[in-house]
Amino acid sequence: MNTPDYDLIVIGAGIQGAGVAQAAAAAGYRTLILEQTAIAAGTSSRSSKLIHGGLRYLESLQLGLVRKSLRERDILLDIAPALVELVPFYIPVYRETTRRPWQLRIGLSLYALLGGLQRRDRFHVLSRAEREALPAIRKDGLTTVFRYYDARTDDAALTRAVAASAVALGAELRCPAAFRRAKVSEEGVILEYEESGESRAVSGHALVNAAGPWVNAVLEQIRPHVAPRAVDLVQGAHLVLDAPAPRGVFYVEAPQDRRAVFVMPWQGKTLIGTTETVFEGDPAKVAPTQAERDYLLEIWRHYFPASKDTVIDSFAGLRVLPRSEKSVFHRPRDTVFHTSHHGNRVLSLYGGKLTGYRATAEEALAYLKGVLPPATPRADTRTLRLEPVETS
Repeated sequence: MNTPDYDLIVIGAGIQGAGVAQAAAAAGYRTLILEQTAIAAGTSSRSSKLIHGGLRYLESLQLGLVRKSLRERDILLDIAPALVELVPFYIPVYRETTRRPWQLRIGLSLYALLGGLQRRDRFHVLSRAEREALPAIRKDGLTTVFRYYDARTDDAALTRAVAASAVALGAELRCPAAFRRAKVSEEGVILEYEESGESRAVSGHALVNAAGPWVNAVLEQIRPHVAPRAVDLVQGAHLVLDAPAPRGVFYVEAPQDRRAVFVMPWQGKTLIGTTETVFEGDPAKVAPTQAERDYLLEIWRHYFPASKDTVIDSFAGLRVLPRSEKSVFHRPRDTVFHTSHHGNRVLSLYGGKLTGYRATAEEALAYLKGVLPPATPRADTRTLRLEPVETS
């Protein structure tokens, strides 16, 4: 192979792919991004819109993930103030709530500790007057309300900003461009894709497979063949309700199964989610099931009985989780890195959180360091400003 066209080719322009492309371009690598549909067309526009440490992951002892996510939340609050906003989170405790106040105090104290005990990590117990002043939420049986702070975002807007940053740093974006196949040798990668009805080919030193729920479908088209990881696609459904947006995010316990569910503001209305349902089928056709809609509406009516329950929109995204005998709740949520092919020239990313995309990208480049050529860094993503991208 002659000198490759690119140092790194990235498949997928969701938040993970955009993040890797930005990190690679910032590090000085010649980078190409291929996206089959549109930036943030999949799960990266169908999340819970939160930039947070993941308080509930303390229950499954994912302390490293929480610590990393809180660090990344703070970086995003600094570099993307027009996209990421710190907001109050409320945890109401009722007589029937299984997570008791003493347990929540311990959890919130640990959360603050993992966040570095900054002012924004402190929590507060609302007084009776403050509890009564909370609008809409049911007061009958309400005994305690905790308030702490985390952040929220428009997930698609954040992904577009990261992709635009990658392009500004020199990365090339081809979209829509459908990956077809790739062949890997000791010299590098030759990849074929289709754009505007024409077949094209490019070469690179390395390939990052950030195709989200299509990650194994992409891996199956790379030669020589490598067995993919066993995963489950887990659907998370959300409903948008025709109710005024709450003044913060409510973190409630589902009465049906005691899962943690968010009720939050979204585009002037109320968003409630999410679910955890194992999904089978075409990822492009994912949508909330009737059972998920009923489940979320039951939670809404339980905690906000006097509010309208008209559904005006709904959506679902897919998490990629390691296959396991464990319940979905207890499976690890951090990114799984799968290296393969001739000196690990192919890196497949399984799963990952919106909040941690930047750290994931740094780790991805570390995995590929041995097959990428020397480069002169252009920027540091820890301090590189992110700005909203205007859309037509």
